[in-house]
Amino acid sequence: MMKHTTLAMAAVLGALMGSPQARAEYGDVVMNNHSEQNGINPVVFPHWFHRARYGCKVCHSDLGMELEAGANGINMMTIMDGQHCGACHNGEIAWQLEHCDLCHSGKSGLETQVHGSTSAQLNTTQGEEAR
Repeated sequence: MMKHTTLAMAAVLGALMGSPQARAEYGDVVMNNHSEQNGINPVVFPHWFHRARYGCKVCHSDLGMELEAGANGINMMTIMDGQHCGACHNGEIAWQLEHCDLCHSGKSGLETQVHGSTSAQLNTTQGEEAR
């Protein structure tokens, strides 16, 4: 049984490591205010994955994260200082920061936004109607 579990875990890890770049899914927060201009893929933050494990209060009150995408001033310096994502991604609660590709997994050209949000869809629709 142990051998099968180890093989299954290795297969999953191999699939994850060799998977193509992620793209944003509905509800994910795309962070690309600084990434691409610094030659790095955009961050795709899996909001609902985190929300399933922690209440809204953890990030939006305790860590002071604004509700609007792009409003938090997140960059690698603030994260390395233990702010924002760095409050948990410190090697104790969640993986350490040297696993860049786990967060910087977006395809180039993604806009900073909450992907698939109603407000993003309305802004796009209104912009198209104005043309």
